[in-house]
Amino acid sequence: MNRQHRRALRPALELLDDRCLLTALTPAQVTNAYGLNNITFSSNGQLIPGNGSGQTIAIVDVYHDPYLASDLNTFDQANNLPAAAVTQVDLAGSSTDSGWAEEETLDVEWAHAIAPGANIVVIEAPYASLQALLGAVNVAQQIPGVSVVSLSWGGSEFPGQTLYDGVFTTPAGHTGITYVAASGDQGAAGGASWPASSPNVLSVGATTLTLAPNGTYMGESVWPGSGGGYSYVEAEPAYQSGVQLSGTRTTPDVSFVGDPNTGVEVYTTDPATGLGSWYQVGGTSVGAPAWAGIIAIADQGRALAGEGTLDSTQTLSALYSLPSSDFHQVSAATSFGFGSLAGAAPALGSPNGAALVNGLVAYGSSPTNTSTATIAPSAVSVPITSGTSSPVQTPTPVSGGSGHRGSGHSHSPVTVRMPHTTKARGHRAIASTGSAFSQGTWSL
Repeated sequence: MNRQHRRALRPALELLDDRCLLTALTPAQVTNAYGLNNITFSSNGQLIPGNGSGQTIAIVDVYHDPYLASDLNTFDQANNLPAAAVTQVDLAGSSTDSGWAEEETLDVEWAHAIAPGANIVVIEAPYASLQALLGAVNVAQQIPGVSVVSLSWGGSEFPGQTLYDGVFTTPAGHTGITYVAASGDQGAAGGASWPASSPNVLSVGATTLTLAPNGTYMGESVWPGSGGGYSYVEAEPAYQSGVQLSGTRTTPDVSFVGDPNTGVEVYTTDPATGLGSWYQVGGTSVGAPAWAGIIAIADQGRALAGEGTLDSTQTLSALYSLPSSDFHQVSAATSFGFGSLAGAAPALGSPNGAALVNGLVAYGSSPTNTSTATIAPSAVSVPITSGTSSPVQTPTPVSGGSGHRGSGHSHSPVTVRMPHTTKARGHRAIASTGSAFSQGTWSL
């Protein structure tokens, strides 16, 4: 069953060919595969779980999702996750949209799955225009304590985009903020998208993840729908000079599981019907909030070490300076994708647990604030020799709901919801308006 593309101020979606799959990857499987499930920090003689505590992740989406609290509660209960501290900043009033509601629940559930101790603030833009979305980004970055902003949307590059790159920088007087964006779901043919191609944004592509029957990480390859490429607008940033010499910004920088056939589970309620269900979901939209969670964990470690949170320039410079062993290497597709995903200008790979977190914690730290990472079968430790935790303003949680699914993590059937022609939920489409934004349809 298909729905035609809708333009103007609406996400451009197609309701995909529905198909039933037996399993979707759970938070436990994904965090175990990437070594993110047993990270601990050692500070002042105490072991502290590396879960993003003390950090706030801001997520920018469109339209209000009235079922977010209850959907997240269902997701958390099913996956034995702690209750989340989530605040919705509703700029859309009573306006809702089924596609955007699915996107919002995906973003929130998987940011929380990766960094269950972090606070989450969702900025719900009033409509899907560039002006409204950038306005929502501005709201997000003014909130005290926000250290990472997740953007699962974007669109075709346009000549004037560099005028707006400054939006994705930390405001004066604010703690450092890293901006993370999905690289797009149009494959290599779609080219680079913005804001993922901004030099001030960490761009995240998508992979096909292979696990052994016992859940052990076996390897990854590029998902053919993963977007990226050479920017025709942005110049090559200094942090990429060691991996490519094209003279232009290339994307994605990093990757995360996103193939809908190895997709993740999401519980979402359609605001048009009030009916909730479990879905197997893919697309680069999975990786943006997931990497936001990883950055939150690293920023937690930096706070414990007496260091400041990372801004985008620091995060990107740190990532490109780390050894390859801090990442899982992603094998190239035959003719799709980008970076190490296609062998053009290498993306760095997917996260390798404590090694990656340790590198981000240590970046630019003073000699007295050192840290090292060790990995054991049952625990990952990132000891920090000095510093204390910095308090961060805690948003008021939204009211929770209730719900459950059957026992176990295999759901039959699980419907794969896939937008556009990419057969994956993710990177949504918006149409830009106004003379400065008339270069074509945006996709988020």
